[in-house]
Amino acid sequence: MVMDEKVEPFYNEVIRHNPGEVEFHQAVREVLESLGPVLVKYPEFAEHKIIERLCEPERQIIFRVPWQDDKGEVHIRRGFRVEFNSALGPYKGGLRFHPSVYLGTVKFLGFEQVFKNGLTGMPIGGGKGGSDFDPKGRSDDEIMRFCQSFMTELYRHLGEYTDVPAGDIGVGTREVGYLFGQYKRITNRYESGVLTGKGLEWGGALVRNEATGYGTVFFADEMLRARGDSLDGKTVVVSGSGNVAIYAIEKAQEMGATVVGCSDSSGYVYDPDGICFDTIREIKEVERGRIVDYAARRPNAVFRERGKGDATIWSIPCDVALPCATQNELTGRDAATLMKNGCTVVAEGANMPTTPEGVRAFVDAPGVAFGPGKAANAGGVATSALEMQQNASRDSWSFKHTEQRLQEIMADIHHTCYETAAEFGSEGNYVVGANIAGFLRVGRAMVALGLV
Repeated sequence: MVMDEKVEPFYNEVIRHNPGEVEFHQAVREVLESLGPVLVKYPEFAEHKIIERLCEPERQIIFRVPWQDDKGEVHIRRGFRVEFNSALGPYKGGLRFHPSVYLGTVKFLGFEQVFKNGLTGMPIGGGKGGSDFDPKGRSDDEIMRFCQSFMTELYRHLGEYTDVPAGDIGVGTREVGYLFGQYKRITNRYESGVLTGKGLEWGGALVRNEATGYGTVFFADEMLRARGDSLDGKTVVVSGSGNVAIYAIEKAQEMGATVVGCSDSSGYVYDPDGICFDTIREIKEVERGRIVDYAARRPNAVFRERGKGDATIWSIPCDVALPCATQNELTGRDAATLMKNGCTVVAEGANMPTTPEGVRAFVDAPGVAFGPGKAANAGGVATSALEMQQNASRDSWSFKHTEQRLQEIMADIHHTCYETAAEFGSEGNYVVGANIAGFLRVGRAMVALGLV
């Protein structure tokens, strides 16, 4: 897409004001490219400087996190929380623990979260946080000490009506437990709604663990249904093997698809018999092993080491591709390979996993439906909001009821994106639909609340 001349000055100012934050620049550009027609139809957004205000976080917090390993050695990491926009509700978004985390990563994730949360229709704003701490290979005690140090600073900025973090890469139920325990200790309050992704025994919600993966599959199925088709009988490839990927595999196969590939940072596996959900979950969630271990346990599975040859997981022929690993993992070249091999539906389970060249290739290709992450992977944060509802009412819902609510929300998001794209002359373009629909919901709230 070409950026409208009315919008381009805003993007240039973002680059000037945020040097070196390439992921943030990419996320902003991807949204702004859709907004030219909106400013023509709704000039009040320009009058109220909504785009400029949306691109500037309400608050950015950076802090030192000192912690001690099992040998007594002291380490210093950096912590982040970007509270991006609270026009629709308290800041809501995950915490990521990964060596690649820096301010630009957190800002890109927080910016995406604003629109994603707006699309859910739930009363939640957007934020994101994390640290460049690497939990891999660390003992439970080391992770506990890091989480406690991290929360000792962050707690003063949180609250169920202020800012509600959740998990992300490197932050699962274990880490959320340590974080919540320290928050409770410092504040002397059992404020369940201050963190989501909690354990079921202490305020968590059923389906939250599965929600992002399930939601991505529900969205992919909705895209197919809009064409008079469904997931039943389709061949699927899912990148990653973390929380999102594992449960995308489960739900896709429950809906009649065959998932033939998944991956981790070491490489990928191809299993023509279909990825065994129980095996991959045991290896990844219980043993914390590597994807090569899966190939060793399945008779026909093949492991391909990363960097050995030109092939990637996207070389596996499939009807549906679900990138569920990390940002910018699916390139323009990968997109061309997928489409050449017959792929017609792509739904992003991760945040911005497709490069701009890849997105452009999918969007421009006739007969290919591309679901951007801010729509397709919104099931996780939507179910986090459902967890907050249950915490506020001191209630607990059944798995069936919560999953049904999730499926309804994903269907509503699909309908909103589809109809919005058609309204603005881009029928079938879910990127345009998601960007504009999210912008309209947040922008209208910002106008209503005044210059704050």
